[in-house]
Amino acid sequence: MHTVSFRFLSRAISTSLLRGCLMGVLLGGVAGCAAQLPKLAPRLPAQWQHALASDPAKSTDLHGWWHAFGDPELDALVDRALANNLDVAQAVERMRAVRAVQRSAQTRYLPSLRASTSDVVEPSAHSSYQLAGFDASWELGLFGRAEGSRREARGALDASIADLRTAQVSLVAEVVREWIELRTAQQQEQLLSQINEARQQEWELLQVRQHLQLVAPSAVDQAQAALAQSAAALAAPRQAITASAQQLAMLLGQNQPDAAWSQPGMPPELGAWQLASAPADLVRTRPEIARAQADVLQAAGALALAHADQFPSIGLGGSIDWSVNIFNDKKHGTTPNSIVSLGPEINMPLFDWGILLAAKHAKDHELKASVLAYRQAVLQGVTEVETALGSVQQQQQREQHTLRAWQALQRVDQTVQTRVSLQLGSPLDRAESQIAANQAAIELADARAGHSLAYVALFKALGGAPLPTDAEMGTPPETPPATATDEAHR
Repeated sequence: MHTVSFRFLSRAISTSLLRGCLMGVLLGGVAGCAAQLPKLAPRLPAQWQHALASDPAKSTDLHGWWHAFGDPELDALVDRALANNLDVAQAVERMRAVRAVQRSAQTRYLPSLRASTSDVVEPSAHSSYQLAGFDASWELGLFGRAEGSRREARGALDASIADLRTAQVSLVAEVVREWIELRTAQQQEQLLSQINEARQQEWELLQVRQHLQLVAPSAVDQAQAALAQSAAALAAPRQAITASAQQLAMLLGQNQPDAAWSQPGMPPELGAWQLASAPADLVRTRPEIARAQADVLQAAGALALAHADQFPSIGLGGSIDWSVNIFNDKKHGTTPNSIVSLGPEINMPLFDWGILLAAKHAKDHELKASVLAYRQAVLQGVTEVETALGSVQQQQQREQHTLRAWQALQRVDQTVQTRVSLQLGSPLDRAESQIAANQAAIELADARAGHSLAYVALFKALGGAPLPTDAEMGTPPETPPATATDEAHR
């Protein structure tokens, strides 16, 4: 005979007990819900202290700031690096991994169903059974558990997105910096080669004069020493060229530099640009601050879960099981049986020596620490931007002064060249004026590179880089993910 039985609470106490449980769940759910997130509203100055002079150019796009150099080769390198850099690719995969987990973070608070089979032998060893059945459970996520899990998952995703942005910002800045240094080193190598040629000519002229007994041997020795020093100076830019080319190859995910990079070219020259962002914009653009916001959200989620652990874990459970007698040593076998059970599932901490309360206090302190870390990240961002703005101003002035010196020495060299062509001056004077003009050109190239690199550092501090594509984010463009800032200000 096939029988079905249901396992419920006894009829005599079921009504009152269920009412009490429901009231306890409702009251506990209200009293023990997840606490509100701390307000993240740091005090920021209204404007930058080192505000640059007004520029007629339109505001520079934070997500394409390197276009101010007007260098198509540089633009192509940045695009290639963003597509092929291995650090960015790793950050993308880590972000996708976190997103895959985040999408199912709340499924633990949905009904679940499991199927299982097992074999059982009676303790008396007279019979054995094959068991099969389905088990269902539904944790309700009360007392802030569901909200805590959601915050932790959202914070982890925001942190991975911030890490991706950090990798992209750093990559773009490094590519631009290495390209500037490569082209600057190539220009300096050419100028040093011209100086070396002038030193060679100067040494040869002095040798002739010594043969004619018009100069002392010490003058020839000094010229030879200057020639050797100019030849030795060529090592520095050549080493810089090799290092920058190899670094660029690594940034682009290549095992060797492009052959085209070895062809000398002029350094990219910074064109007109204008900074229109305010200090408050750092909260939305700087990835380090976004990472700190995500840490606050994760810490708030962990605190909510630690708080919920002090209350009962309440859910619903049920099962349907069938048993079939496989073997028995009796003359008559038993028929298959099945049973159904249904009821609440309560897991309640009773006595734990204060471990759960201590864990909650610990998570509370960690949340406070994350809020302080967020404020520190904001201050760090403001400091870096202010420092970079001051550096841009100083490097710009340095470039202007160096340019005037070079222009003056160029005029001197042209005058000396005219006098030599009219046989009113010595070729030695011409060599010296050429060397002085080339030395000034080297200093000017270094000053321009310093100005450009200060510009790069400024936009790196601002968090400038292309936004992650929809393919990297794994989300359609019409539904961008919320940020930790949105969570914090709810």
